[in-house]
Amino acid sequence: MAITADSLDLDLRGLPRADSAGMLQSIGKAARKNPLGAFAGILCLLLILLAIFGPTLAPYPATRVDFDRLSAPSMSHPFGTDNLLRDIFSRILIGTRNSLGVAFASIAVSTVLGVLLGISSGYLGGAVDLAVSRIIDVSLAFPPLVFLIFFLTIFTPSFVTVGLAIGLVLTPGTTRVVRSSTIGVRHLQFIEAAVALGNSPFRIMYRHVFPNVAASIIVIASVQIGTAILIEAAISFLGLGVSSAANPSWGRMLQETRTVWQLGWWTCVVPGAAISIAVLSYNIFGDALRDALDPRLRGSR
Repeated sequence: MAITADSLDLDLRGLPRADSAGMLQSIGKAARKNPLGAFAGILCLLLILLAIFGPTLAPYPATRVDFDRLSAPSMSHPFGTDNLLRDIFSRILIGTRNSLGVAFASIAVSTVLGVLLGISSGYLGGAVDLAVSRIIDVSLAFPPLVFLIFFLTIFTPSFVTVGLAIGLVLTPGTTRVVRSSTIGVRHLQFIEAAVALGNSPFRIMYRHVFPNVAASIIVIASVQIGTAILIEAAISFLGLGVSSAANPSWGRMLQETRTVWQLGWWTCVVPGAAISIAVLSYNIFGDALRDALDPRLRGSR
């Protein structure tokens, strides 16, 4: 029987698939092995749910201004009120959508661009690798905050422009990680076999290289979510975010109360704690994913 290029692709339809019980057992085993990572994963899931349902769960509208000024945390206002007579607890819940939404949008941008550039650079090599590497070096040498201010000054801040700007800042890191993983894969025997069978470079990158670097992509994306949340909070604090009075973000809450931090400690501690918990949760969860997906760290099968 003649061997064709398609014969290299495995038909997975006949292979046994993991059932839901086996998957749950694997998740339970990973949680017992790394309880801190499992707890961080639960917090990450909770933050995502708050981003979706936060405006519905908030007891008061974000724009309601008939409360006492700088009221300390109490039963009626668990996080107190700010200098503009608003309930901080409600604004924290509502602000989760902006803070996490922009972060996930920027991660989508950086992941798509980083995967395209990283796999192309690592597999094709030569002039493509040289050009991509020099572009990444120039991008890393440019101060991220200056680029964000420059970009958002030219383009009106919106969900799309802010997500794109932060995504461009995070793209060099993703590209380097994907490129490094691709270089480690491209000289393996199954890649050489695919080349010998006449597969095109695009087919090899899509069908063989990409699945083998997917673990690295997942890990770098999960770790960079925390960085994206921090960057979004920073530019919102500078007044370049997408938040408004009705749809605040955690960084904007810090910016609006900066003049009364000494009068009401909760006005800076509560939004700062929300940012810190979100960043720490995604960083720990990303490390746990790395430990689970990296064969060198989880041991031999």
